[in-house]
Amino acid sequence: MDMNIAVIGTGYVGLVSGVCFAKLGNRVICVDKDPGKIDVLNAGGIPIYEPGLRELAAAGRAAGNLTFTTDLSGAVRQSDIIMLAVGTPPLPSGEANLAFIEEAALEIADAMNGYKIIAVKSTVPVGTNERLGELMRSRTNERFDGISLPEFLREGSAIRDTLHPDRIIIGAASRSAADTMARLHRPLTERIVVTDIRSAEMIKYASNAFLATKISFINEIANICEKVGADVTKVAEGMGYDSRIGPSFLRAGIGYGGSCFPKDTRALMQIAGHVDYDFKLLRSVVEVNQDQRYNVIRKLETIFGGEMAGKTVAVWGLAFKPNTDDVRDSPALDIIRHLVDQQVKVRAYDPIALGNFQALFGKEGVAWCDDAMETARGADAVCL
Repeated sequence: MDMNIAVIGTGYVGLVSGVCFAKLGNRVICVDKDPGKIDVLNAGGIPIYEPGLRELAAAGRAAGNLTFTTDLSGAVRQSDIIMLAVGTPPLPSGEANLAFIEEAALEIADAMNGYKIIAVKSTVPVGTNERLGELMRSRTNERFDGISLPEFLREGSAIRDTLHPDRIIIGAASRSAADTMARLHRPLTERIVVTDIRSAEMIKYASNAFLATKISFINEIANICEKVGADVTKVAEGMGYDSRIGPSFLRAGIGYGGSCFPKDTRALMQIAGHVDYDFKLLRSVVEVNQDQRYNVIRKLETIFGGEMAGKTVAVWGLAFKPNTDDVRDSPALDIIRHLVDQQVKVRAYDPIALGNFQALFGKEGVAWCDDAMETARGADAVCL
């Protein structure tokens, strides 16, 4: 059935979710406090890079199913389901910063004009949904049901992951609210798991931590393979045919980055710490990942006999993964900073993320190039 949905936050999760739910025939209002973002969206643009998203958003707007606004109160009043997709960036301690989502929850409470389902798609620590419910009940007498609705989309393939999910997790205390959310998602998949709210919150962290563990594991295997003369690509292929292991996330490289794995692994360690549990395995995963990106530097130092100053090194790829312009916690940040500190002349290129990388890194100390081959021309080494 068609539903009236408000999505609060137009980052990767909120914007992709809103556009995809509109494609299914629901009436969706996407809300953001940043008027610049909303102006871009209303003009037919997309403030992030995600393949296919611009076209899908245009189709939703043309069909009258998708609108963008800064008016949170109006969106809440017109909607039956409110999805919170507000950022929860890490604090210096590694804990998730819940200030933005708590602020949004209070604004929703002030605007409510009847029963609503409040579905939290943001990645939040266990117990957060209950905390948000308490905050909202302190501001409104209207009835609502809280739902934990963790997302599992990947940047670069977010539309496919949303429209063809591996599974949908619904954490709910209300059976009727869970049934409503199940009906909303049933056009996407029959693999719908309904749990208690705290378990749903934990599933998101546990899933990302496990995937991060696979990445760090295969990178450690790759390091051993180099020393013993084995081919890690063949090792990973042989492992991947084992149904207990599977082939995904077994591609050795310079480690994970982006907005999810680094943040979520640190947050889960903090969650464990708060209940006096030392998550030794995950701590090692994070340490391995952080060190893995410096393997590039160590290889260069070996190749150049320790004489790095004055060398020219080209870097291809600045985002944390292909098909995205997201440079948050990209390994390239640490690698290029280290090269610059060693007086290496760095030439850098990325087909999509160059502008975002410059904004985060600063424009000094690096030659920014518009073409891959131009970047490599005259370089002593190329880092891919």
